[in-house]
Amino acid sequence: MSFFSEVKTHSIDVFELFMRFHRDTHENKLNLAIGVAYRDDSGLPWTLPVVRTAEQTVAEDENLDNEYLPVLGLEEFTTAATRWLLGSDSIAVVEKRAFGVQSISGANALRLGAEFLSQVLGKTVFYYSNPTWRSHELLFKNGGMAEARQYRYWSEKTKNLDFDGLLEDLESAPRGSVVILHACAQNPTGCDPTEDQWRRIAGVMREKGLFPFFDTALQGFASGDLVRDAFAVRLFERMGFELFCAQSFSKNLGLYNERVGNLVVVLNDPKLVDPVKSQFTLIVRGMYSNPPSHGARIASYILNNTNLYDKWQDNVLTMFTRMKEMRGSLRGALEQLGAPGDWSLITRQVGMACDTGLTESQCEVLIERHHIYVLKSGRFNICAVTSANVDLIAKAIYDVFTS
Repeated sequence: MSFFSEVKTHSIDVFELFMRFHRDTHENKLNLAIGVAYRDDSGLPWTLPVVRTAEQTVAEDENLDNEYLPVLGLEEFTTAATRWLLGSDSIAVVEKRAFGVQSISGANALRLGAEFLSQVLGKTVFYYSNPTWRSHELLFKNGGMAEARQYRYWSEKTKNLDFDGLLEDLESAPRGSVVILHACAQNPTGCDPTEDQWRRIAGVMREKGLFPFFDTALQGFASGDLVRDAFAVRLFERMGFELFCAQSFSKNLGLYNERVGNLVVVLNDPKLVDPVKSQFTLIVRGMYSNPPSHGARIASYILNNTNLYDKWQDNVLTMFTRMKEMRGSLRGALEQLGAPGDWSLITRQVGMACDTGLTESQCEVLIERHHIYVLKSGRFNICAVTSANVDLIAKAIYDVFTS
């Protein structure tokens, strides 16, 4: 008898889909599943030119070594990432009551924050949007926050933000609850609140005493502007909120396999920084001890160099522009074919996610008949659409809707 004989197989949709895709021998198969890295118009992963420059500089720096980083990470990176998110004129930055904890990308930043809120502050209730990134609930529950609740976000009927429902759910949340907020390019709907709606959300959360925990995995991909996409986080900070924000540099720097992240912590009193840091030190020490240095050095070099930062903004705009163009091309192709439905949704969405309106059964037909792989939600990654395959995808979707 093995110790492991009672272990059950747990399925995860996106990974099962990837395995199914790899088993498919069809020569024209396409993987449009969310989770695929950004692709250029040739369908290949794109290493940002600014990252190439930074990598070369880091590699040639003979003063660097492989000594352990401090437990809370590379300070020149966490300081720059925090200042970049909040703004150099941020009151919290100026008053030295904001800091960062280097994490193993955005997912680990969320987990670190959840562990702190659970272990140190005794938080148990957290809210996440319906729908949201699939890992939010898993990360927070594994971090010790046992009671998951949803707030309304997306209306399938109107194919738009259910703003009234969102506010109602926040207004009924218990005081002190943690609320996960997508800072921009909401995953998976691609639909963000307007600036005025963000102000109203902040007003309700301040009145109800709710704790904001932002997730900013796609900063730069909503508008093409790295600073503009920080609006929501900066609004809350300027309104005096204490908050957490999980930063990821996987997508906007293309450092997917380097796992570069930062948990931004904003407090209301600089005297609290040292005790809070000490608790994060214990959490990190008991989880992975020290973060890796290579990706953080690349990000730090770009964040701390004005010339490279400007080039990074240009690279982000290049990615944003291609995604926007592919949205327009796909919408145009579907409308030209006469595919039933309102396809304006595709061009109203931002970020990497694209909603087709396909049902689960229609998604299965798309896979079986056309070898185009999408999640059963009908949403897919717009980055996987290229000039060469957009008509093929549109014709396949048209066939599924009309057959």
